[in-house]
Amino acid sequence: MQSTNTEQSATTGESQVVITDIKMPFWSMVWFLVKLSFAAIPALLIVWLVFALIGAVFGGVVGALGLNLH
Repeated sequence: MQSTNTEQSATTGESQVVITDIKMPFWSMVWFLVKLSFAAIPALLIVWLVFALIGAVFGGVVGALGLNLH
């Protein structure tokens, strides 16, 4: 990785870094993206499950109140 701009803040001690290039072989990048896409599948299922549970709770509350939302 190559950085071009670093500045040190005198008051907080934090530094800002700008990354301009990442040297990574093409097939290594392809394999990384394949693994990323496979990792996204269970993450999507978990997010879907959370929203389904929220929808079920909301539907139960609305049903218990006797409101018809068609």
